[in-house]
Amino acid sequence: MASRSLIAIVTPAFGSPESIEALRQEVAGGGTGTEVRLVAPAVEMNTLHHAFGDIDEPRVEARERLDRAVAAARAAGIAVGEDDAEVGDSDPVQAALDALLLRPADEIVIFAHDDGDRAWYERELWKHAEDSLEPALKLIVVDGGPGHDEHVVRTEECGHGYLNTDAGHEIGSAYMPGLTRRDLAGMIFGIVGTIIVIVLAAVAAAGGHATGWRAVAIGIAIAVALINMAHVVGLLLMESVRYRGGYSKFFTALSLVGTPLAILVNLAIVIFS
Repeated sequence: MASRSLIAIVTPAFGSPESIEALRQEVAGGGTGTEVRLVAPAVEMNTLHHAFGDIDEPRVEARERLDRAVAAARAAGIAVGEDDAEVGDSDPVQAALDALLLRPADEIVIFAHDDGDRAWYERELWKHAEDSLEPALKLIVVDGGPGHDEHVVRTEECGHGYLNTDAGHEIGSAYMPGLTRRDLAGMIFGIVGTIIVIVLAAVAAAGGHATGWRAVAIGIAIAVALINMAHVVGLLLMESVRYRGGYSKFFTALSLVGTPLAILVNLAIVIFS
């Protein structure tokens, strides 16, 4: 049995000689008998694709990236068994959580790009990992490229145990999960905005049949109500398990963009119809 177990989350940031060497040094630092497991997240490039996109293409790309990572690790002298490499969830932190369910680990190493705009899943990655993962963490950040020209620019570390980085500015109680002020403001905005859209739809439909633009206003009100209901209920459920991945971001963005747009459209229908 291995004396130490390490999970490496090999995102597209992994593959340059420096990133491979960083992993080799991390394994060597744990002494002999370190078990290494590689997990390649099936990355989608944006939240819309994450929610509605083709799930096969990202997994195919992740499998190819995983095969390259396994070959590179073995070439560097890192022992990776046949059963120690897998494709994981599109969210790197969720991929790590799923791997921990299969077998526990003493440390998790995550590779990420320095440019936070390259892919949505890398935003607030370290904060999300601190909140969600119990083993010791190391984030290895690479920059440069494309291809194998990337180099390690910094590392961040966190010891064992969950770290709630939002604790200082969360609002919560014994009966509801902790919500940041931003999340709470977004929920209130969604609820108030839904009421405004419904009122505007009622005004537009007053004194006539629900046809034409009146029907459009009613349909918009129903759609916004469903979106914001999903946002509020989903946010409460997701925060109860401290999930802040793609689906959470998607519904938040949909609510914050869709609600004011619906207000403007229904207001225009009231005025001009």
